[in-house]
Amino acid sequence: METVIHLTKEMFQPVEHLLLRVGEFSVKTFQFQTGVSGLKIQNSRGEIVLLPFQGQQIWSAIFDGRNLTMRSMFPQPRPTRVYLETYGAFFIHCGFTAMGVPSAEDTHPLHGELPNAPYDSASLIIGNHSKGEYIGLRGEYTHTVAFNTNYKAEPEVRLYAGSALLDVSMTVTNLKATSMEYMYLAHVNFRPVDYGKLYYTAVATPQHVRVRKSIPSHIKPKPGYREFLEELSRDPTIHHELKPGLLFDPEVVFIIDYLADETGWAHSMQLHPDGTADYIRHRPDQLSKGVRWICRTPDQDALGINLPATAEPEGYTAEKAKGNVRTLEAGEKFHFDLEIGLLRPVEAHAMAINIQKVIGKE
Repeated sequence: METVIHLTKEMFQPVEHLLLRVGEFSVKTFQFQTGVSGLKIQNSRGEIVLLPFQGQQIWSAIFDGRNLTMRSMFPQPRPTRVYLETYGAFFIHCGFTAMGVPSAEDTHPLHGELPNAPYDSASLIIGNHSKGEYIGLRGEYTHTVAFNTNYKAEPEVRLYAGSALLDVSMTVTNLKATSMEYMYLAHVNFRPVDYGKLYYTAVATPQHVRVRKSIPSHIKPKPGYREFLEELSRDPTIHHELKPGLLFDPEVVFIIDYLADETGWAHSMQLHPDGTADYIRHRPDQLSKGVRWICRTPDQDALGINLPATAEPEGYTAEKAKGNVRTLEAGEKFHFDLEIGLLRPVEAHAMAINIQKVIGKE
């Protein structure tokens, strides 16, 4: 049984309004000063703020008194479809006709059309699952370009009672009578912490944790940056502890070959000095590429512990040449599931043991 409340833009006004209270959940609608609609969902552990009509982004996530969201130059989302003109969300869908950094041969925008897509519909969902009572957001966005593309994207976010973990999923259906190519990346932007330690289900060798040495056109490297990339390429374990002096400025990107546990899940976390952890799990049989993005500058502080994807983030032309661009046949669906959020110290300790088992370090 699930209750669905259809949302309209008229529900979102400059003054925050309580839309619903049920059990430990409350839902509030509001409008940022920029005019972007915001949906605040709270439970006993914290809150998330979503953008129901702009990319269905999770703009921010705060649990147990800690802001999990990257620090950015944008205190509020802006009403634009240009990726770098409103960048600072906790979670962003990227793709779907293409994603990544476009090369000189590419015509697609940075990370594709999904990040700030104008959603056709948005709904609040309330129900009960084997994991417990939940409340969340669901939406539909149809992307149609004559002679080219026609698909429907249906994302969903669920927050459970008493939990600081979110279920995130997406289903995309090819509405054409012919096949279409696609690329997807889940851009999850945690906030890094000094001396945080990274644990993940991959063997940390140069063969399985590869640093990207190419530098995108929008990146201006500092002295010593190229040398740092070379050092990381020889020994990727250097970045496993986020020491303040490491040169993640403007950014460092890794491509990671993830291993799954016996249930099909791959795991990643940043263990904080206080014992809590930022956490994400994904299924490599759905999203086969692991991308790690770290950016620590005076203006932006972000840790993409893992950005699960169907391809590496080098843009359509480069990924097509590597054989990483997938195809959906007429009427076929693409689907993935993620779990992201915060672990308490006991949960984080148990997860660290589980990760060590997966990579053979019991």
